[in-house]
Amino acid sequence: MSAFVMEPKITADEISVPVEDLDAAEAAEVYREHGCLVVRGLMKPYIEEMAADIGATVRQSIEMLDRAERKPEGWVSPNGSLFIPAPDGYSRDKQIMTVGISYTTSAAFLRAAMDPTALDILEAILGPNIELFGQGQSLVKEPVGGHPKHLHQDSAYFEHRFEGPVGILTYVVDTDLVNGALHVVPGTHKQGQLQHIDTSSHLGLDEDEWPWEVSLPITGQAGDSIFFHVRTVHGSKQNHSDRPRPVFINRYRRPDDFAIIRATTTSNRAEAESRAQLARREDEPPGLMVRGFRPYSETGGAGSDGAR
Repeated sequence: MSAFVMEPKITADEISVPVEDLDAAEAAEVYREHGCLVVRGLMKPYIEEMAADIGATVRQSIEMLDRAERKPEGWVSPNGSLFIPAPDGYSRDKQIMTVGISYTTSAAFLRAAMDPTALDILEAILGPNIELFGQGQSLVKEPVGGHPKHLHQDSAYFEHRFEGPVGILTYVVDTDLVNGALHVVPGTHKQGQLQHIDTSSHLGLDEDEWPWEVSLPITGQAGDSIFFHVRTVHGSKQNHSDRPRPVFINRYRRPDDFAIIRATTTSNRAEAESRAQLARREDEPPGLMVRGFRPYSETGGAGSDGAR
């Protein structure tokens, strides 16, 4: 059984702050206490362009689906979008999960990743030196049954040596319980790495031990952003609306941190765990610095947090 211990019940309002007149230190304290933070309206300036860029990438991906390559996780189109099996009765046998959009294809995505208010909060959490982890991520739940994402920790996919990445998930459309709002389980970032199993949406927690009832749904408007710790349990249900539900995610970490385990299934995670002690910072390419400075290191790693 899971070691889950329910945090005293809180509401979404108790972990939410408006972007106007935001106090970064206070916002960071909410994040540290609960492992999640909602900033209402944070990414609103980027939504129109992000919606257009994600939509264009989705259409492109569907057009080239017949050229998708089979992978353990599903089918990957030439532009990098990931498809998984569609539910029975869907208009095609594959549905999109992860969209092949990144900082190299969308200028709006990169601008959103460098938002000054977001970086102020991140500095209060991570310290003065911050790098991007990855190339950004967008997930789209297609309409009328778009895939659920089981409750999980992101650290099941990319466990780090130190604090690990802070994720910022942003709604591109108004999002509610019908079209697949994000659910979080506040406080679970304090419980360490949990045992995951293989699910229809890759690694996830056992639903018998982690039912949806333990989670807190975060409904919101386009431009609302949810900060979450790499070990905070979260997930989302199916999209039962007649329109797609897109989100985009930016992830950040200290420049001296690095992944020790990368996985998508229990089998490749077990293999990665056996090599975790061999992982080194220089095995990973450095991410784009979005705040602060990366001191030179002979080994290719960054200097200690806060070094100048």
